[in-house]
Amino acid sequence: MLLVIDVGNTNITVGVFRDKELRCTFRMTTKLPRTSDEYGITLKELVECQGIMSNEIHAVIVSSVVPDIMHSLGSAIIKYFGIKPMVVSAGIKTGIRIVTENPKQVGADRIVDAVAAYTLYGGPVIVIDFGTATTYDVVGPDGTFEGAVISPGIRISSHAMTEQAAMLPAIEIKKPEGVIGKETISCMQAGLFFGQIGQTEYLVKKIKEESGYTDAKVIASGGLGKMIAAETDVIDVYDPQLTLKGLRFIYEKNKKQRSADQIQK
Repeated sequence: MLLVIDVGNTNITVGVFRDKELRCTFRMTTKLPRTSDEYGITLKELVECQGIMSNEIHAVIVSSVVPDIMHSLGSAIIKYFGIKPMVVSAGIKTGIRIVTENPKQVGADRIVDAVAAYTLYGGPVIVIDFGTATTYDVVGPDGTFEGAVISPGIRISSHAMTEQAAMLPAIEIKKPEGVIGKETISCMQAGLFFGQIGQTEYLVKKIKEESGYTDAKVIASGGLGKMIAAETDVIDVYDPQLTLKGLRFIYEKNKKQRSADQIQK
């Protein structure tokens, strides 16, 4: 089985694949400091709680946008699973060619999402990830990563209002009854929720106009993407497991070379 791990700014999302089947998923908090032993024990227990023995895991692949935890996480995987993880980084085969001014600045999670969207739906494709930041990535018909838009995520916007405006409370992010709120909480929810929809529709429209990819499919992912996708016609597919699928695709592209390297050693 293949263990796939996506380290985001807010959560660490983990999945286990048996061949092409995603058997289970679970999440851990990223910002909680952990030692390698804590990572290892937690991962092992979470996997085994799904009825999967840790010795059934034969490979691990990781993408991360949080470099500070990678030493502890990598050491944990080696110690508790006996596997050196494959890490999505420069030099790894993805099938996506990045043609931005500085390819190294493109986050591993966005590359993984682009790989998944292009592999599953072809190009051109616009990939929206409603995460800590909301990102709009453009992949051309030949699999080139051409550029992106990055904006604050819904939760970041909510936290900013709460922290910077003394009279505004922390709120649950959800769809309110209408655009015009009748009290503070519904007013804030309307701004966050409908504002995100408005931003999404406008940016998708402008991206299609500027790129010329008027027929591009729009694929969304990320924790809050489901409720946004349900309210707008510009999103063609919402796939909550897009990143995990992308990790599997990248692992499959690289496993033959990895096996050859291990044999040589």
